[in-house]
Amino acid sequence: MTLQGEGARTFEEYVRERSVALQRFAYLVTRHPEDARDAVQDALVGLWPRFDSVRAAGDVDAYVHRSIVNASVSRWRRSRRLVPVEAPEDLPGGGVPGFEDEVLDAEVAWGLLEALGPDQRAAVVLRYWSGLSFAEIAGHLGCAEATARSHVHRALTRLRTQLVEDSDD
Repeated sequence: MTLQGEGARTFEEYVRERSVALQRFAYLVTRHPEDARDAVQDALVGLWPRFDSVRAAGDVDAYVHRSIVNASVSRWRRSRRLVPVEAPEDLPGGGVPGFEDEVLDAEVAWGLLEALGPDQRAAVVLRYWSGLSFAEIAGHLGCAEATARSHVHRALTRLRTQLVEDSDD
């Protein structure tokens, strides 16, 4: 797999090339736009003095993803609570036949993902949204490959259990 951001020779180029993708990743992990912006900004501030050495080591995105996840975990631990997320007001309505079902499915999926802790949510996002292998997920999360597998497995088990419980209601 070709790693994103490898072509950037300077910190400024990296930020210009990858900031939108990093925002998306952070939003998928945090599910809060303000927290996502803060996490990306904090990660980039931490990257700036180390950019050359991180780039030389090989995967800048993995370093930044790990920083975003770490910030999310820290914020989550401090709050120790899950905050419900409202659907965006500008969510597309029923103009396209059948689109309502897709929006409902997405809302249900996000509701389920919100029940996961940041590590598990990040692992699921990296696996199924980014399509990374368990070894790559481990690199991004700064853990062993077995731990990355465990995060995904436990998250999927929890999601399945929640789906069964919701269908019984």
